[in-house]
Amino acid sequence: MDNPFNLNNLLRENIKKLVPYSSARDEFKGEASILIDANENPFGSPLNHDYNRYPDPLQHQVKAKLSNIKGVPAENIFLGNGSDEAIDILYRAFCTPGVDNVILVPPTYGMYEVSANINDVAFKKVNLTADYQLDLDGIANAIDAHTKLIFICSPNNPTGNSIRRQDIETVLNNFQGLVVVDEAYINFSAVKSFTQELAEYPNLVVLQTLSKAWGLAALRLGMAFASKEIIAVYNKIKPPYNINQATQDIVLEALNNVDQVNDWIKETVSEREKLVRELLELDYVQYITPSDANFILVKMEQPREVYDYLVQYGIIVRDRSKVELCEGCLRITVGTPAENRTLLEKLNQINK
Repeated sequence: MDNPFNLNNLLRENIKKLVPYSSARDEFKGEASILIDANENPFGSPLNHDYNRYPDPLQHQVKAKLSNIKGVPAENIFLGNGSDEAIDILYRAFCTPGVDNVILVPPTYGMYEVSANINDVAFKKVNLTADYQLDLDGIANAIDAHTKLIFICSPNNPTGNSIRRQDIETVLNNFQGLVVVDEAYINFSAVKSFTQELAEYPNLVVLQTLSKAWGLAALRLGMAFASKEIIAVYNKIKPPYNINQATQDIVLEALNNVDQVNDWIKETVSEREKLVRELLELDYVQYITPSDANFILVKMEQPREVYDYLVQYGIIVRDRSKVELCEGCLRITVGTPAENRTLLEKLNQINK
């Protein structure tokens, strides 16, 4: 790769000098019969499970199981309190407030902008093209000496389409900062994950989640995949026990059920295609963006009125009609077959 990437040049000076907090579980590793080093309650918990001990700060068991499933070495995995923590740490590690900037490519996931604002980091918006692909010239022109991160969501939220792989590779090869590819919806796509490219691109960070296909949104477990050096930065900054023991235990159990998840994915994709076909038969539906996610972006006449109509029946979709480049659109998550049938019944009843 021609890109002269140097991680040390990107890090904030205070992070380079940071001495991370050293917890009791960091200082002692191994088995012991009497643990009186961490000021824990020695009697247990007022629950059926004992949660009186602090959890593994680096979640070794969970990472080992994820490593087998994802085909990524455990040393290249960071686990966060949702993908939001993984995003926030990137800002805190690499972006000096009031000095550095990042590039966003709207319409896209809103937390990139919120996290920038929280961290007092400027952001430049380079809108996607009319077909929701990267504006490579626009991105190139927006990059300056203080641009540290570029966020690319693929499959993209709220549009559902995948970003062309060769375009993402072009950005990776020509940008000396970090390229963050958010693959929250990758399980629903036939496109290959960028996790398989970590060795080729030292400036690549891939985000994934257990909130979507794995059905664990309530547990808040996000994943970042990157080089060992970037993962070391993550672990340096994160709170000492950022993933609680209950979450680790439940996730370990859930990860035994890959077949169940794969069945759900297949059914979701099948239902997505059925939903698209039937929605396109409605006179007021104008266009549906081809989707690689578990949702579809539907352009229609009077979207707000349709939204309000569905609310009357307890059916909640997402109104995206005020989002730039998504004018006139509702975002509809693919439900169960029964939920999708009810949705279509109500939409067919609208007096066009």
